[in-house]
Amino acid sequence: MVSDEPEKAEQPTEEVELQDENQPIKICTLEILRIIKDAQQQHGLRHGDYQRYRGYCTRKIKRLRKALHIPQGDRRHFRKKDVTEEMVTEEKWLYIPLMLAERAWSFAMQLRQESNTEPRKKFHLIGRLRKASTYALQLETLCQGDKCDARTKLEAQAYVAWIHGSLHFELHMWKPAMENLKKAQMVYEKLAAALPEDEQIIYKQRVEELSPSLRYCAYNVGDESAINDLLKMRGTGLGDLLADVDTLIAQTRDKRSQELSEVQWRGRSVPVKPDKVRPFLAADQELKESLERAADNQAKITLIENLLMDCKDAIAAVKDELKNDPNYKIRCQAQSGPVSSQHYLLSYLVYIRLTRNMERNLLMVESTKQNMDPENVEGKKSKPQDLIRLYEIILQNVTELQSLAGFEEDQKFQKEIDSQIKGYRAFRCYYMAQTLVGLKRWKEAIALLHRAEEYLGQSLKLQPPDTLAAQLKQLKTNIEGQKFSVHANSVLSEDEQAETSTKTYIKQKKPLAERLNDYCEDPALTTKQPNVFKLPPEFEPIPCKPLFFDLAFNHVEFPSLEDKLEQKQQQGAGISGFVKGLWGWGSGANK
Repeated sequence: MVSDEPEKAEQPTEEVELQDENQPIKICTLEILRIIKDAQQQHGLRHGDYQRYRGYCTRKIKRLRKALHIPQGDRRHFRKKDVTEEMVTEEKWLYIPLMLAERAWSFAMQLRQESNTEPRKKFHLIGRLRKASTYALQLETLCQGDKCDARTKLEAQAYVAWIHGSLHFELHMWKPAMENLKKAQMVYEKLAAALPEDEQIIYKQRVEELSPSLRYCAYNVGDESAINDLLKMRGTGLGDLLADVDTLIAQTRDKRSQELSEVQWRGRSVPVKPDKVRPFLAADQELKESLERAADNQAKITLIENLLMDCKDAIAAVKDELKNDPNYKIRCQAQSGPVSSQHYLLSYLVYIRLTRNMERNLLMVESTKQNMDPENVEGKKSKPQDLIRLYEIILQNVTELQSLAGFEEDQKFQKEIDSQIKGYRAFRCYYMAQTLVGLKRWKEAIALLHRAEEYLGQSLKLQPPDTLAAQLKQLKTNIEGQKFSVHANSVLSEDEQAETSTKTYIKQKKPLAERLNDYCEDPALTTKQPNVFKLPPEFEPIPCKPLFFDLAFNHVEFPSLEDKLEQKQQQGAGISGFVKGLWGWGSGANK
């Protein structure tokens, strides 16, 4: 009996092995990029929270090991168990090395954020990326077998190349980093070309995300033309994916600014002596190209605001140079006299600041006008009051241009500024009129439209810049149409007031006793609470009770009181005599 039991026990195992051999191998498909992108967007990376995503990866690994029955030991002991090729029977087994790599990568990105304030964490960052590369290689090894299809193999190769490229990028090994990132980009491009259109988007996005890192590596390898591509990427918003792009651009501008020793402005050559001013002037010269490459108005506004911050530092540097210049102090107090080259450079920098600020506000005006369009359903609706505020700021900037040192007596410059002032005043009056139209104040609106027309004509006579002149011609057409519209509405409002004139008393809520001489049909008089007399009545002033004055008081003769005064004196003498007599009796007796 004992010898038969093992034979019976061995028979089912042999049958199972035969059945497994006869079963076809299941082909696994793992869309690695889509899986990690969905997980990242749903668990923290939409807001840059790498710690939250790392916690999700940890929980996901724990659930997978529990479901697949491959725990790494018990509560007391740890026994490492990696996924082998023989274990892989479905896609779930491939999730474990993928989540392990993602957990290490997210920890590295978290340390990268923290390394800005704690540089020592840079070493820990590199260690986590090495760990992520190890797990990524395990995933690629599992996918290279016969149990995975061609798409999964390509996805694994691209993922490994991307992880290795990120590691080499942090190690400043630019050539291998560029090779790995280029390999990942090429694989994703092939996948995008082979897949349907609805699945291509995520792969094309990954290709665009890798472009800034590739150009940065190319620049560090020795490709000087890469800086232009990085500037384009920065203008379109892709440069934000690379933390060191701004530093690289600043370094490149420093190299270019060394050649910028003087500037030409309005027929005068000015030497650029402070070194801090040269990078700003180089950036200002590149701004026009950057604005042309920008995607929308918001991107343009961001570029101009960054330049204005640099302009502030440049102006401060020039002012520090001028502190010890006695001519500068005299010129500021007298507001007249010759202007030194450094003071002229300061005027040029202030001119750049004011004009760029005007340019930024004009872009904001365009965005506000788009939000005012009734066909624009998206976003918050704007009002004419918002445009009035923006044009007030623009007028303030243009007015400051008139007081630049060295241009008080320049008639041509003052004429240009005056034409802009008149033009922007016309815009301000026009939108103030639109505000009054919304309040149905027709007379004031027509008056402001006439004033806007006057400013517009004065500006066109002074020949403003071409851009402003084109806007003023369009404004002239708008003013004419608005005038007819306001006039028609004012006539209609007068007719409505004439029709409702009989109801004015009802609107004023006057009682019947106060409007007896005016006829008005008041249906409220037949209700239970007719408005006939105001109760309680209001207080009325009445004359006060007269006062009585005693006029005979000064003519009354009072009786004499002398007799009463003598009695008081006699009473006082009797008492003193009594005392004297008492003492005298005593003295006579002694004799």
